[in-house]
Parts: sequence; structure tokens; C-alpha cells
Amino acid sequence: MLKVNRDDERPIWQQLLDQAIHNITTGNWPPGELLLPSRELALLIGVSRSTIQIVYEELYSRGYTETSRRGGTRVSNWTYTDPPAEDTAAEGPVLPELPLLNAATGHLYNWFGDKINRTAEIDFNPHEPYIDDQFQKNWRQSFLQVSIETNLDSWAYGDACGYLPLREQIQRYLSLERGVHVAIDQIILTSGAQHSIDLIAQALLHEGDIVSIEDPGFPAAWMAMKFRHMQVAAIPVDEYGLCVDRIHPQSKLVFVTPSHQCAVGVIMSEPRRQQLLHMAADQQFWIVEDDYDSEFRYRGDPLPTLFSQRPQNTLYMMSFSKMIAPGVRISAIIGSKESVRQLARIHELTYRHLPIMEQLTLTHFIEHGHFARHMRRVRNVYRRRHEAMTKAIISSGLNKYFTLTGVETGLHMLLEADKSFDEEAMTNLALEKGIRVYPLSNYCLESDRKGWVLGFAQVDEAAIEKGIYRLAEMLI
Repeated sequence: MLKVNRDDERPIWQQLLDQAIHNITTGNWPPGELLLPSRELALLIGVSRSTIQIVYEELYSRGYTETSRRGGTRVSNWTYTDPPAEDTAAEGPVLPELPLLNAATGHLYNWFGDKINRTAEIDFNPHEPYIDDQFQKNWRQSFLQVSIETNLDSWAYGDACGYLPLREQIQRYLSLERGVHVAIDQIILTSGAQHSIDLIAQALLHEGDIVSIEDPGFPAAWMAMKFRHMQVAAIPVDEYGLCVDRIHPQSKLVFVTPSHQCAVGVIMSEPRRQQLLHMAADQQFWIVEDDYDSEFRYRGDPLPTLFSQRPQNTLYMMSFSKMIAPGVRISAIIGSKESVRQLARIHELTYRHLPIMEQLTLTHFIEHGHFARHMRRVRNVYRRRHEAMTKAIISSGLNKYFTLTGVETGLHMLLEADKSFDEEAMTNLALEKGIRVYPLSNYCLESDRKGWVLGFAQVDEAAIEKGIYRLAEMLI
């Protein structure tokens, strides 16, 4: 018999429904058992008939009962099974083994640096830009403003290519600052460089295709490609950039960072650029040009892009992670109309579109001049810190033990060591002395080059000098 507990906060119909379901699922009410008519059951329990009718309707809609005009309401052919044993009840399906994923995440963890277990007094982080309270104040202002102004249409499903006004702002920025002139339908927004690379792999390549990657280079590029079951060919980098003549002859894609090589820091020479562009045209492969920090150049204007010379074959990647902050998670791929259309189809299928508030906020941030002022402010900061870093390396004598490269552009530079250098031991020793440095080996796929990749965006001038001199003292 069902009972009502007047002290129970749940509605009466919910109490009775839960009891009925319990009786059915435990076998107390076997399949085929006839339930009392709703009027009769209501009188026995002391509730209204409408309450019992709600319970019966819920039982029927959930498949616990079946009804007929002559047969009344009966328990359906419910298959009762014993509950699982306690030792197996907490277990779920066996997770698949994903060796590629495990290896990639482990490498990414090492690449970013183990910041959970050990802290450092001075961290020469090459991955993150400078952000300050002024940025946060302006970003909050933009966020609050668009929260007030946003209309209901903005909350509908959006364009897979991204919010149109934001793409228009990016189009304008590329034209004015980078000399890249494109139509709106040549721009698709993504959620960071890794998302861009993964999308390119899905949309423009087939499993098993050969892709050529700089070595040393951007680890996420080859990890994403390997995870999508591409064959990755490691291409060496020298003082002139990617060794184009070493590109695999069957490559379907070449990933390159020509304006500030990641992580060696060299600029790809003009002859190499032309060689790569001609090869791409002859052999019909994609060039993915990651222009991640070329806005920060310390001698002259930013260099011309590969995309502006060969847009048919080139996919140009830009990201606000380095220009503003990694947490913004908005980047863009610029390509031919046909390639962007293909990327958008995959994006629509797998991700649909980016979150609207981030796009609205960034649009407002740019439109109202916050972005331009932010870029002017951080360029001045980087120029001072870049100068402090180069001076400290030379005056400390650290350049006697390493070859300094990558000083013309970007937010990091490389101290390259001889191959006999015990990179791991010296990196750990530096951390013991409160200095976090980033080993070149973590950027290498097959290369055995060694050294330290040092970023300066988040380290002030006094800390830069202190940290560099402390590193030099270790080697003396």
C-alpha cells in the first residue's frame, strides 16, 4: 500500500510515484499486476483522485504500466534484474587506451612547465604575454557594456565563421597592420592555435597524409596532427629558418612560423620564403603560416606575410592569445574562400560556433580603442624588457656559454648551448635557485638541439637582470 508522509517536503504525487516505481522495479508489483482504480486508491490513501491520476499518468508515460479500456491499468512487462554487486556498482565502461593522447598531454605538460609542484621566484615564461590591471578594467568595461546592449537575436545559433562585426574588425586590423587584404568570407574564428590546427587537419587533410613541421617548433602543431593520424615529418631549422629543401616530397601541408620561428626565434630569409612559395605552388600543398607574435618587432615594421604573396596555398593563423591574453581564446584562420568554406562546414558540425559573449566583448574592446591602446602600452613594456634581457645576457657573460638568437621580434629569445650541455640537470639546478627556464628539447621532435627558451613578457626589468645574473653564476 502506498503511504503519504505529511512531513515530507516533496509533493504528495511525487511521494506516491516514487513508492510505486520502487515497487515495480524491485518486483513487489510483478508484471501484469492490476492496479486499483484511481478513485478507489484515492479513498484508501486519503488523497484526491486527481493526485492518483497524476501518478498513473506518470507511470504510463515512463513505460512502467500499460492501460486498456477493459483491462484497467497493469504493470507492464518489466524485466526485473538484481542490482549490481557493490564492488562493481561504482565501475563504468573500460576507458579506451589512447597512447597518442597520453604522450601528447604529457609533452604539453612539460612544455608549459611543471608549475603545480614547484614555484619559482623568477619565471622566464615564453608562452604568456604581459597583462595588467588596466587591461582587466577595460575588458570588464567592454563586457558589462555588451551585456547591457546585447539584443535577443545575439543569443540564437550564430555563424560558424564567427560574429560578423568581429571579423570585420579583424579584416580592418589585418589590412592596416599586416598588409593582408581579404574579404570577410576569407576569415573564420576559432578558439586558439590548437583549435585552428585541429580544424585544418579535419577539413583539409586525410588520415595518413604527410605533414612537414619545423623541428624545433611548435609542439601543439605536431601533436594535433599526430592525434588526427597524420604522418609528421620533422624538418630542420637553421639560422635562415625552415630548411625548405628538406621538406618531405609527399607533404600535403607545411607548418611554418616565418616571422619569429618557434622556438629558435630566427626570421625566415627571403630566399627561403620564395623557395617555399614556389614549391607549394608546384607541388600543391598547404602552407600554414602561424604569425603568433610578429606584431612585436624591435627593428622596423612587421615583415610581409607569406599569405599576402600566395593566398591560394596559404592559411594564415593569428591569435589574440599573445596580443591580449590566452584566456580570451579567440583566434582566426585566414585563407581562400574555398578553404574557409570547407573549414566552416567542419566547424559547424563539430563546434557549431564560438561563445557569443567573448566575441561581443572583443568586438567592443577593439571598436572603442581599448585594443589599440593596449597594444601601444604593451609594446613599450616589451621594448624595455627586451632591452633589459639582451643587455643582461651580454653584461653577465651568459653569451659566452650560449648562442643568442631570436632578438629581433617577439616575446622570447633563445640561448642555444652546445650538444654536450646537460640541459636537464642545469634546468633543474636553475629551478632550485628560484629561476624557471624552458628547455629547447621540449620544442624538439627529432632534433637534439639544446638550450633555453627565455620569455620576458611577464618579468620586469629588475627581475630580468637578477635572474640572468643568477643563471650566469651557475655556469661559472
